[in-house]
Amino acid sequence: ERFYPLSHYYHKKFGKPVFKAAIDAGLSCPHANGTGTSSGCIFCRGRSGYFTYPGTITQQLQREAARIHRTHPEAGILAYFQAGTNTYGPTAKLRACYAEAMAFPGVVGISIATRPDCLPPEVLTLLEDLAKRIPLTVELGLQTVHDQTADIIRRGYLYDTFIQAYQALRTRNIRICLHLINGLPGETDQEMLETARVIGRLYPDGVKIHLLHVLQNTPLAVLYENGAYTPLSRAEYIQITAAQLALLPKTTVIERLTGDGDIRTLLAPLWSRNKSAVRNAIIRHLKQTDSWQGKAFDTLQAAHCVNTRT
Repeated sequence: ERFYPLSHYYHKKFGKPVFKAAIDAGLSCPHANGTGTSSGCIFCRGRSGYFTYPGTITQQLQREAARIHRTHPEAGILAYFQAGTNTYGPTAKLRACYAEAMAFPGVVGISIATRPDCLPPEVLTLLEDLAKRIPLTVELGLQTVHDQTADIIRRGYLYDTFIQAYQALRTRNIRICLHLINGLPGETDQEMLETARVIGRLYPDGVKIHLLHVLQNTPLAVLYENGAYTPLSRAEYIQITAAQLALLPKTTVIERLTGDGDIRTLLAPLWSRNKSAVRNAIIRHLKQTDSWQGKAFDTLQAAHCVNTRT
């Protein structure tokens, strides 16, 4: 393997295939209810739950389990709180949501997507307790290490806030997955590679690499339609992502190589609709260039050690 895929991690961890069951717990985010510092991330339509089902958490898991077990009857289920910011709400409500998912038959772990600025002490305590009872991953939507870009996309928090959240989770022995987005407005290839280089030195447990999608009725769509934003080409995305993999440690699980945009509202780039083809093209590029995850990371670490000693 040229990189460490999530499927291998699951087999090593659980001894069988495991698939994520997406959940919309009805939780909001600082941007969505007007308490944030901006009107919302420019690429967001308000929620990320277009792929979830209506109903209670148990009802959603029932439908997801049926979908998963049609083709993989022996698979475990990982309850994935994906829509919204899933540590943003009253602690009692969060505890009830997590408990309901954990009690569902066949659930072997929980993954919680959130923002670094939505991890107050009482929620960190709740997550620490949860991690002692079931395998837990907290997914942080970092997107970029560059605060200038973060300001353009209206992320609403600084890189220092992310570092504080990352360290708080680390000290509690909670598994962490970081989200990156390639193709953010104004970012150069070197800045995208710098994001991978910086987070690689943190040794994250997992990383998800996404492509920036232009969706209808978003501020990003306005920029795109006015010619003020040009998405990455397929070739650019493949080359940048492969180069980022080389900058990440071999121990980091690559949980995603590209993301899904809602095809009902996707404006660009249309080549991203075939996710499997993009993933396969990245693997081919790694083979053709004789590259792999960690190839440049080892060199960076050696250089860092030399610089430290001198």
